[in-house]
Amino acid sequence: MLASNLDKNKYKSICIIDANAKLAPKIKVSGGAKCNITNELVTCKNYLGDTQFVKELLEKFSKDDLLAFLNKNGVFPKINPKIVKGTYFCDSSQDVIDMFTKLTTHVKKYLNTTVLDIEFNKHYKIKTDTKLIEAKKVVVASGGLSYAMLGASGIGFDIAKKFGHTINKLEPALVGFTVQKEQFWFKNLSGLSTPVFTFVEGRTFEGSLLFAHKGCSGPVILTTSLYWKKGKIAIDFLPKQKLEKFLSGNKIISTALPLPKRFMQEFLASVELEDKSVSKLTDDEKDKLKLLKYYEFPPAGNFGYTKAEVTKGGVNTDEIDHNSFESLKQKDLYFIGECLDITGELGGFNFQIAFSEAFVCAKELNKI
Repeated sequence: MLASNLDKNKYKSICIIDANAKLAPKIKVSGGAKCNITNELVTCKNYLGDTQFVKELLEKFSKDDLLAFLNKNGVFPKINPKIVKGTYFCDSSQDVIDMFTKLTTHVKKYLNTTVLDIEFNKHYKIKTDTKLIEAKKVVVASGGLSYAMLGASGIGFDIAKKFGHTINKLEPALVGFTVQKEQFWFKNLSGLSTPVFTFVEGRTFEGSLLFAHKGCSGPVILTTSLYWKKGKIAIDFLPKQKLEKFLSGNKIISTALPLPKRFMQEFLASVELEDKSVSKLTDDEKDKLKLLKYYEFPPAGNFGYTKAEVTKGGVNTDEIDHNSFESLKQKDLYFIGECLDITGELGGFNFQIAFSEAFVCAKELNKI
């Protein structure tokens, strides 16, 4: 995105250095190979990090600006809210990769090339595993630690540290939760999906929870993981419904409640409640069922970087020029994308902010 928007008359010599054999493998696999590229409902509230910075960024290059850029270049995403409300998907991720390939035909691409180190002495010397590349300006857009199999590495953080930047704590995000012994019943439900509300750090999210052999995952859990700090989260397994309306009549609990029978059997066993007629429930037993509306527990941890969609934390944005993305500690060094300490929720928000940063950075570079 950055290379596509640099003025080719001003910058006669541009190169992209990528450790991968092909361009944009993360775009390729995103959104089930349909690239969830932005979201109709994007605001600064969908991000962890400096929300004022995000607000300014989205004003400079908005969701509408991104869609106009894509349309102009023959890519026409459409809203498909199946996974996350308001998400735009492309017909194919390959369309986006083809678009960027076409827009960067004038750019030299060093693929299968791993950056090892960068030195500065009047200009930059980029040491790679195959060659030495010299440059007047360097933009680091190397992502985070998630998805190492797609070439992710910590090189961006290493470069930032070398030039005196603060790296805010790095953690896997948009990732499933592992569970403690009391929630091991989740594992018995592996493969089962159910709509829920989740509650974390004063925020509420709605979506699908997927029980997994390690604990729980699914779209709503991935977004919940972004805001979780070592503590408790809560789940409402009966979203938009009142428990009381199901507790009359003679049906047994697992039949009376509109939840998968398999789920109800595991839940009842976990709270040591017999699956009996709802008419025979004592007040104490009804209290146990109230957990279905607010089931609070502390996750044991998460599935780690190999399963995480993104990395939260990163280069402290207070040390970056908010207009140009140039380092405030090192001239002609820029940081954009996931290596910055700005992370979005699931549903197209991370592509949007990365593309906004790239466009704004290119626009400022074109002014120099």
